[in-house]
Amino acid sequence: MKRYTLALGLINDPQLIAEYEEMHKEVWPEIKESILNAGITSMAIYRSGALLFMIMDTDDTFSFSKKGEMDAANPKVQEWEKLMWKYQQALPSAKPGEKWVLMDKIFELSNK
Repeated sequence: MKRYTLALGLINDPQLIAEYEEMHKEVWPEIKESILNAGITSMAIYRSGALLFMIMDTDDTFSFSKKGEMDAANPKVQEWEKLMWKYQQALPSAKPGEKWVLMDKIFELSNK
């Protein structure tokens, strides 16, 4: 298992943020299926203000390039992504065309 953490901005508008959260209460089944089929075993998204934080746990079959290819070939995923972009905005550190940005772990504490 590998864990990835990513960040993305939201347009800082209370109504749009509320709509975005509402959309995520009933994510389309095709989107859930595409996430699981890519080798993502669990995913959670947190929000603080207009900042989103995602935690993804993946199996050995996952890669970002494979996920990107699968998404590009899936019209339902493309429809979802286009709809979500109404609410989202790239972070200042994002590369052109990049949405979710990988985060660097800077601290960890474990009692193991």
